[in-house]
Amino acid sequence: MTEEEARRVVLVQAIETAGDSPLWTAEDRAWATRLAQQTAAADAPFERFLVDRTRHALERLLPRDAASRRWLEGGPRRGLFAFGLLLAAFVFGAAVDHVGSMQRIDLLAPPVWAVVAWNLVVYVGLLVPRPLAGLRALLARRWAGDGAGVGALWTRRAMPLSLARATTLLHAAAAMLALGLVAGLYLRGLVLDYRAGWQSTFLEPGAVQPLLQALLAPASWLTGIAVPDAAPLRLQAGAAASAPAAAWIHLYAATLALAVVVPRLLLAAVAAARSASLARRFPLPLAEPYFERLRLQQLGTRAQAQVLPYAAGLSAQAALGLRALLASVFGDEVRLRIGPLTAFGDEDAARALRPEPGDTLRIAVFDLGATPEAEAQGRFAAALGRDLPLVLLADESAFRRRFGAYPERLAQRRAAWQALADAQGLALVCAELEAAEPAAAEAAFKRALGR
Repeated sequence: MTEEEARRVVLVQAIETAGDSPLWTAEDRAWATRLAQQTAAADAPFERFLVDRTRHALERLLPRDAASRRWLEGGPRRGLFAFGLLLAAFVFGAAVDHVGSMQRIDLLAPPVWAVVAWNLVVYVGLLVPRPLAGLRALLARRWAGDGAGVGALWTRRAMPLSLARATTLLHAAAAMLALGLVAGLYLRGLVLDYRAGWQSTFLEPGAVQPLLQALLAPASWLTGIAVPDAAPLRLQAGAAASAPAAAWIHLYAATLALAVVVPRLLLAAVAAARSASLARRFPLPLAEPYFERLRLQQLGTRAQAQVLPYAAGLSAQAALGLRALLASVFGDEVRLRIGPLTAFGDEDAARALRPEPGDTLRIAVFDLGATPEAEAQGRFAAALGRDLPLVLLADESAFRRRFGAYPERLAQRRAAWQALADAQGLALVCAELEAAEPAAAEAAFKRALGR
């Protein structure tokens, strides 16, 4: 599925998950599904069925909904923004008024070294992926937010692609800034007589020369220009630089090319290839309840959940509440298949509890009142494997009967179960199953399946 196809799918998803409205009714949804079933081949991939259904839906929706038309037509003008940013980076680099002061290159403190140092910090950061991954995740959460509507939904869906494009643009902008600095060095060198020198309170010529030799060695190798002797270029207070700066300008330009321009362009090319791949095969989370319902409609089947209780059996009232909860998510035709109870201490036996044909979801049911432990409930969840989407469900019924008057205790226990679920990398739903009020947990269940 391409980015443009995914954008249209997300628009229809946002409309349909918002509920019925005069613009889009249950009859409209059923009509689009029937038409897609007729036009898509019986063995067509689900993504093809989804794209066809979206196309039919938009044929009816767009003439009615001007806001949806505007959103589809108002896609981001990425090309203009990227051109403006790259041009600004180049101009900023080229517009640096001087590389020293009074037409003098200060060999120890030109802008070249600041640019090189910053880029080296970036390269080191790229070699430490875990902290950067955490930073990217934090920025993604703040960027996408939890807003409603098609714009917020698309922002969350397109986050991997947007990050890849932003990475491409930032690498390219860094390269353009360095190119602008190089251009500024040479353009000013054509019309101004730059001289080279250096000053330092702490460094002596015996230390400065080896330092410059080491820093400029790659540029010297590339250009064939030997690093000039820096000892005679030391400036006394108030003295003016007198040595020609041409050789130094060539060395600094080559240093920028080697340390900034070439690496950044290579990184930009890698990020651009990734963004192009994501745009061609857009990663929609097709395991979400919305898409699972459509997948079942394509197959002409219904959702079937394998329910696996742990340590405490599922009462008849709780089973009815769970079915009502799943019906609110998947539709009234959902089926429950309750598996055998796994006793405390017998967690490894859960490896034998395999899904059966027709199962589309697995739900591990726990008593919220039990203390969650990695060696007990966590081991049970790990033993179930990941053949199908797995959701951890903590039944609050018994806990609320005992501690309903203490909401802080409920919050603490929920937090403990959430920590266990996070450690397993699984979704958690806390619901009072015996209350038979599925609406209270429906949103949480949908979020769980959409993780």
